[in-house]
Amino acid sequence: MCKPCACTGTVIGLCAEFAHRMSASDKPRRVHFQSPEYLVERLDAIAALFDKDRTDLLVEAIREYIEETADSETFQELVATKYYDDQLDFEAVKQLVGAETAQRLRLLKADLEGEPLDLAAPADVDIYGDDATTVATGDGDER
Repeated sequence: MCKPCACTGTVIGLCAEFAHRMSASDKPRRVHFQSPEYLVERLDAIAALFDKDRTDLLVEAIREYIEETADSETFQELVATKYYDDQLDFEAVKQLVGAETAQRLRLLKADLEGEPLDLAAPADVDIYGDDATTVATGDGDER
């Protein structure tokens, strides 16, 4: 493949990835916050070095931080715990961990909240084989 075709393929791939990240409802929204002056100066120097806009760098940094955080096992466990304890609703969970993980958590929560299945053990199958052990229990043991 020649260099122009390779570059074109890369650009098309990056554009497709960017389009995937943004939906039709992703309208720019003005956000105002204060930052230490030295951070703004460093950000401006980096923006000038890459010939980019400060806002573009901030949006990129925020996006990367959110993606890394959402992929963190600790973060996902926290979201799951709060969802199972009814401290987060499903829409909030979807925003925090994505639709696929949120749906999985919804199914698990429904399973946890459901009544246990009252199934008798199969009488015709020895599920333990020859590896079964019996445990002697005392009269006070309520197991």
